[in-house]
Amino acid sequence: MGVTVDVHQVYKYPFEQVVASFLRKYPNPMDKNVISVRTVEERRESFSLSVFELENWAMQGPVMMNIISVLTFGGTQTTVEHVPEETYVSTGVIYRKRIAICRNVVPEILRKVSMLKVPDIQLEEESWLNPQERNMVIRSHCLTWTQYASMKEESVFRESMENPNWTEFIQRGRILITGAGFLNCILETFAGTFLRQGAQKLILTNL
Repeated sequence: MGVTVDVHQVYKYPFEQVVASFLRKYPNPMDKNVISVRTVEERRESFSLSVFELENWAMQGPVMMNIISVLTFGGTQTTVEHVPEETYVSTGVIYRKRIAICRNVVPEILRKVSMLKVPDIQLEEESWLNPQERNMVIRSHCLTWTQYASMKEESVFRESMENPNWTEFIQRGRILITGAGFLNCILETFAGTFLRQGAQKLILTNL
């Protein structure tokens, strides 16, 4: 059956301020359930273009030609005729992958089931921040109990259409537990409640 949780929130603060607050929110002494957050990868996204593609791109007009006719490689200006066979163009999007270690908040009475007897839970979070478009997409999933449960979240921070100095937040979480027998429904109900509480805590108090 599964449980789905939807959240829609508008913060009356600029996008950049809200995103910066989100990225530094944990660990936080006010929320002892999150033990640690570690960034394991961070990079600027890019895509590759061949010389042929660059030349075709340049033919779209003088403005595009001005953008790509002079590229910088290792500090040296290089014209299209002399670029490598394949070059990489930055999209400006910043990609991050983080691993969070959280306390096991499953009630003690349910931990009598052997699969639930773990000290902590690991979550993986991937995010794509586009500063120019003023949006950030976040996808996270649980790395613990993957053989018994699927717990995923997809979130978006973006400039509010109502006011460019406000930030809109949209999140959808999905929980499906299949390997706990008669406890499936009980665990889904508990996990759904925990997910809703987590979404409420996302209201950023340190802005």
